[in-house]
Amino acid sequence: MSESAPTPERILRRLEWTVIRRLDGLLHGDYRTLFRGAGLDLADLREYQYHDDVRHIDWNVTARLQSPYVREFNEEREVAAWFLLDLSASVDFGSKEVRKKALAVEFVAVLSSLLTRHGNRVGAMLYGGKVDHVIPVRSDRRHVMHIMNAMMQRPAQAQANTNATDLGDFLRTGYQMLKRRSLVFLVSDFISVPGWEQTLAHLAQRHEVVAVRLFDPLEMEMPDLGMLVVQDAETGEQLFVDTHDRGFRKRFAQAAQRRESELRTGLAHAGVDALELSTGENLVDAVMRFADLRKRRSQLAAGGGVPAHLLPHP
Repeated sequence: MSESAPTPERILRRLEWTVIRRLDGLLHGDYRTLFRGAGLDLADLREYQYHDDVRHIDWNVTARLQSPYVREFNEEREVAAWFLLDLSASVDFGSKEVRKKALAVEFVAVLSSLLTRHGNRVGAMLYGGKVDHVIPVRSDRRHVMHIMNAMMQRPAQAQANTNATDLGDFLRTGYQMLKRRSLVFLVSDFISVPGWEQTLAHLAQRHEVVAVRLFDPLEMEMPDLGMLVVQDAETGEQLFVDTHDRGFRKRFAQAAQRRESELRTGLAHAGVDALELSTGENLVDAVMRFADLRKRRSQLAAGGGVPAHLLPHP
């Protein structure tokens, strides 16, 4: 990192003035809504009721008794949160000033700070073709900067000219390593080989999982930029394309829409909420929109309305 490059301390100090204090005030006492279901120990089993989350069904007991049963948990005051960080080469992309990786660093800094200042612990797993760095959970400001530094120090294009990202493999490793129920943030652009959905659902049966999806507006729609050489960040493959061609831009947009549809379907089937983070959007607005959605879903479920697991995912 060059001397002129921002340090984790400078970034965190800026975020504390511009984002963290604002979010801390806006969220008030809603941390249990935003971070619900984390830090739980099994307390008892009871018969399934209409408003219950299907992810809490104990399938072994259900099969034995021929009636659905759910697990009940005792909630601890302390939450253990893990950030599963996909830092593969495609995350280093950004069409303007902000890259997806920088956005991921800021998100982790903000959420880690909010969690640790309320007495919780955070840890991280860093992935770039495999899980090659695990940072155990701790709960102080220096630890937040340690996670940020680990993300920022990773060399760009670390996975170029290698195999494509396999989120399924990443999630299997996370499932094997995280034994105690935790709050898990999967931070990724979800540019991956297919087949990760079932593994994500498996992880969500044990933990409270939030998918944090990073994206850049240029990935959704290609403007008319003339003749371009584009490179696949995951494999290094290069193509010469003519963005003057309306047909090409239309096919590009259609392919992006298909990816969006497949991603949303996969997350819904896994039973996982999604927080969408764009390089072109304010981080506070995105987090507050997500918190408000979870709060409304929780209120509807508690009030006997539509069950939370049947409500649409963001």
